[in-house]
Amino acid sequence: MIPKTFKEVIELGDGRTISIETGKLAKQAHGSVVVQMGDAMLLCTVVSNYTKSTADFFPLTVDYREKFAAAGRYPGGFFKREARPSDGEVLVMRIVDRVLRPLFPSDYRYETQVMIQLMSHDEEVMPDALAGLAASAAIQLSDIPFETAISEARVGRINGEFVINPSRSQLAESDIDMIIGASADSVMMVEGEMKEISEEEMAEAIKFAHEAIKKQIEAQNKLADTVGRKQVREYAVAESDEDLFAKVREAAYQKIYDIAKGAHSKHERSDAFSAVKDEVLEMFSEEELEEKKDLIKSYFNKVEKEAVRELTLAEGLRLDGRKTNEIRPIWCEIDYLPSVHGSSIFTRGETQALATVTLGTSREANMIDMPTHQGEETFYLHYNFPPFSTGEAYPIRGTSRREIGHGNLAQRGLKNMIPEDCPYTIRIVSEVLESNGSSSMATVCAGTMALMDAGIQMKKPVSGIAMGLISDGDRYAVLSDILGDEDHLGDMDFKVTGTADGITACQMDIKVKGLPYEILVKALKQARDGRLHILDKLTETIAQPNANVKAHAPKMEKVEIPGEFIGAVIGPGGKVIQEMQKETGTTIVIEEVEEMGVIEILGVNQEMIDEVKKRIKAITFKPEVGKVYEVKVVKMLDFGAVVEYTQAKGNEVLLHVSELAWERTENVSDVVKMGDVFEVKYLGIDPKTRKPKVSRKAILEKPEGYSPRPPRDSNRDNNRDGGRRDSRDNRGRDDRSRGNRDRNDRN
Repeated sequence: MIPKTFKEVIELGDGRTISIETGKLAKQAHGSVVVQMGDAMLLCTVVSNYTKSTADFFPLTVDYREKFAAAGRYPGGFFKREARPSDGEVLVMRIVDRVLRPLFPSDYRYETQVMIQLMSHDEEVMPDALAGLAASAAIQLSDIPFETAISEARVGRINGEFVINPSRSQLAESDIDMIIGASADSVMMVEGEMKEISEEEMAEAIKFAHEAIKKQIEAQNKLADTVGRKQVREYAVAESDEDLFAKVREAAYQKIYDIAKGAHSKHERSDAFSAVKDEVLEMFSEEELEEKKDLIKSYFNKVEKEAVRELTLAEGLRLDGRKTNEIRPIWCEIDYLPSVHGSSIFTRGETQALATVTLGTSREANMIDMPTHQGEETFYLHYNFPPFSTGEAYPIRGTSRREIGHGNLAQRGLKNMIPEDCPYTIRIVSEVLESNGSSSMATVCAGTMALMDAGIQMKKPVSGIAMGLISDGDRYAVLSDILGDEDHLGDMDFKVTGTADGITACQMDIKVKGLPYEILVKALKQARDGRLHILDKLTETIAQPNANVKAHAPKMEKVEIPGEFIGAVIGPGGKVIQEMQKETGTTIVIEEVEEMGVIEILGVNQEMIDEVKKRIKAITFKPEVGKVYEVKVVKMLDFGAVVEYTQAKGNEVLLHVSELAWERTENVSDVVKMGDVFEVKYLGIDPKTRKPKVSRKAILEKPEGYSPRPPRDSNRDNNRDGGRRDSRDNRGRDDRSRGNRDRNDRN
């Protein structure tokens, strides 16, 4: 039976459309849609179990995969099957998860999977911007409890004009690349990078994207209504007991408030809160604890959140005693690690990051091999968050999604400040050694100083700050440089990186509904003040990038040669280039770019780099007709001397005996000897021998009275030749006569 399908189309206003279709694929899922833009097609399904999980959190999994078949490609490597997700896929999972998760009921504890896969790829469409739309549309078609439809959209700005869901080629011309997630009423998530834009420009870009998102949400609701909305499933709601909550609040609120006001360190405060929790639990009998212990703990956490927030809203004080706009104490150090190419330590309060920089050739570039994008990154950043940074011990199972996300944010904040003509591939590694909030922004600060310490000529230094917001609807407080607890207890967490002249990257999660843009802009401006304060601390430590890379760090030089010489530089089987690397201790990488050979020479010893350049110059040396060059005799022959251009060692040419001098030369050694250095004129390719021809006599003054050897007498030559022919004819006749006599004798 042919399935009945339902479809809604969203107009983007410039001839492009996005369609949402359901009814054809994956009908056993609780909700499924196909989202299409151009030839790009995403299938999204959602399933939520009807049996409650034993976890004390919402077990939501958002999975996004790009199938290689979607782009007509094979997976790379030995196993021709998609395996673990790439960093790019993980980043898409994160931006979808961050918008969806807060909209499920807080007491919903049922295993839920949102699975999104790219089934068909279009080079002009970036599918990550469609993933949020697909996820929300699938949920709207299910019976899963969910507060409201959402969607996501990318916004770029090209020549001052905002564009929704630009292509990758358009993004190359854009000074903004942001993905915004929102409901019809509220912006909930912002992530992206910019080229030093202002706070007002950022707010305008968010508004523009939000208008496009509203249309996408309207299409989702129309589709759900057309198909027929399912009744929301019933589930086991969390137990509540108002009397119990009042009892816990009465016992704990003031104690928590006083501890919060005491400006303790992270661990002191945590221990004090735990002691109050133990006191509250001791108020109850064993029977009561057996029945309601989890509920009591939940109410205690609720009271803790209420008390801490009230302290900030009522008195403008924070957990560590700071005012709302104060930045924690900062200390910095560069050149901490003696053997690396660049290093720095950045410590802000109880958060510390140690950054290292490693310099390499294009061979060390980070290769990107996704169905939707292939290329390489010559600047990349890796962020590591070990358990000891928070005083914990737990199993380490590879790089976490959080580490990938935080590292990507820091990388985006720094990358536009790397000069376009930087010859190196640059890898930054940030090791978070202590963490109490804003470790990704500490990574940006440490990364800036490490780059400058390594001698990378950054356009401008970059700093980063994490901001928070606490609001009860009537009152609000914007918090600069938030702690980990403030991130957890607050209504907004946003991280901003930038230079003194503008924002370079941001990541924002907004938990409060209907946040006015005025508050958003105020928060961004307060972030700017904090960012500039931190920037001053960085430039006090290192004001300018070091003029040169460190003595033990590799120096990089680039040489361009005509494409025709690439083979000669490499040599048969790579022999020439391998010998150069072995003898000079350098790394040489050669690549053909637009019919030119671009050679990267990487080495610690400048003399050896110069030696490589000298050898390459010799190999690619091409004399010009009519020009004079200095040469050295390297071999003596009977008919001339083999000479080597002194400016191109190894480049040899024959100087024929006839070109040594104007006078007749019987012996080559009468004119030149081994090791002699003199000048010759390059005459071009000899049409007879088809080899290069040089002349010494061409640049010597012709002797007075000189005349070339007289021409031969043609009559004499003819007589001599005629006589020779007569002799040969007579010999032939004699031979014939002798043969006749021999035959007669035999007869």
